[in-house]
Amino acid sequence: MRLILASTSPRRKELLAFLQVPFEVVAPTFIEHVSQGLAPGEQAELFAKEKSRSCAGRLPGDLVLASDTLIAVDQAIFGKPEDLAEAERMLRRLRGREHLIYTAVALRREVDGVEEMAVETVQVRMRAFSEQELQDYLQAGEGMGKAGGYSIQGMGGRLIERIDGDYTAAVGLPLRLVAELLRKHGLAVPIDVERLYRTKPYPNWERFAPQSRAGG
Repeated sequence: MRLILASTSPRRKELLAFLQVPFEVVAPTFIEHVSQGLAPGEQAELFAKEKSRSCAGRLPGDLVLASDTLIAVDQAIFGKPEDLAEAERMLRRLRGREHLIYTAVALRREVDGVEEMAVETVQVRMRAFSEQELQDYLQAGEGMGKAGGYSIQGMGGRLIERIDGDYTAAVGLPLRLVAELLRKHGLAVPIDVERLYRTKPYPNWERFAPQSRAGG
């Protein structure tokens, strides 16, 4: 049985590799369209589920893992900005405030009807960064393709004051949760996951550790 990562995200590929479970990457065919009628966690869960389904039908004997990350502030849900102008609007809305990151995970195997879904939530406090900091970050272009218009593991980490929750969920793939699901469905995870969380080998992970819960 193979493990398939249904994602084109390099960040999810990098994070999953830390578990040292062999996997292959297959691009999902599902197209995301945010519906404001759903709660943010439900929306992220739906996207992850549909991504996994779009690959599992082609690979019925394999275990397909998919994930999706959305940001919520007030009643608004933020996915990936379509352009710099939308990224700017998102960051202005988030500046100096708390918001929530919802990262959903879906695991599916067609041959025996396996379908599991779970959502990890992270609370983030963004700094009241200056106008110059905002423009510099936008011009760097790092936030394109990232939910909320910023990358916590990159330069966008400078915009964040603190987080409360699992840092890997904030990046896009909650590794402790994923390891539990993989083991539950017959895949050996050879590493000590708790040691991984202590060593924090991903960019900016150590920076946010003192203010974060281990897990979330």
